[in-house]
Amino acid sequence: MRNPSLIERLRSWRHGFWFGVSRRVRWRRGLHREQPARELRGLGALEAQRVSALRSGYQVQFEQRLGPRSSKINYEYLDILDRAWAHWGRGPPRGGVVCDVGCASFWYAAALHAFFRPQRLIGIEIEGHRLFRDGRARIDYAAGYVADVPGAEFVVADYAAFREPSDTITAWFPFVTATAILGWRLPLSLLRPETLFSSIKLNLKPGGLFVMVNHGPEEAELAGSYCGAAGLQPLGRWQDAGALSAYRSAPPVLSWWQPPGSEAAASRGKSA
Repeated sequence: MRNPSLIERLRSWRHGFWFGVSRRVRWRRGLHREQPARELRGLGALEAQRVSALRSGYQVQFEQRLGPRSSKINYEYLDILDRAWAHWGRGPPRGGVVCDVGCASFWYAAALHAFFRPQRLIGIEIEGHRLFRDGRARIDYAAGYVADVPGAEFVVADYAAFREPSDTITAWFPFVTATAILGWRLPLSLLRPETLFSSIKLNLKPGGLFVMVNHGPEEAELAGSYCGAAGLQPLGRWQDAGALSAYRSAPPVLSWWQPPGSEAAASRGKSA
């Protein structure tokens, strides 16, 4: 990784100060639920068509429990998983333990549950006590997002030191560059991709599957190099923005990885 500029170091110091404050204060106001959208407005024809297909295929209606933005993101994430697995030609792994790394407020827990149908769904976030403008902390929002998702939980922890054997591990847009982590208002000291992917490999059960989504092919290549250095073996890669991801500046790139010597996805996917 390149050396950070002076401006980046100053931004990192500021983010690190507030990160330290949030960890010490650990403010909470209690579980927060969004006002349900009930119906999604403003969708284009292709977006509405895709949302309708996902509702029917997975028997979900995110907007009955979530606000408009969260509902749309859940449909987008479910869409990415659905189309990627269709391209791969295998059924998704179902059941077991699914762990999501760097889940922020875990607003997409419902989408992961709809796709993987796990027995346990664990969202891990290092900055779980970030305070927002409305006086609530991230953990308050996360509690609301997982409340109605069977088997789901939100854990405030550093994944580098987190140990939970998992059948499937997911990471949506993990930080692998200084620009990305500073844009999320986190200090550069938390940019440790080598440690992150080593922990992912360590926590994968034999035959487990790691699913990663990156911003565009360039970031996917960089993140993939860290996966390879950690000893994870590539199974394939898929890229297609689709109607629900067309707003993004770079198309989502999904890749599949497995521990060395494993027949992970093949055996588990065929049984789905």
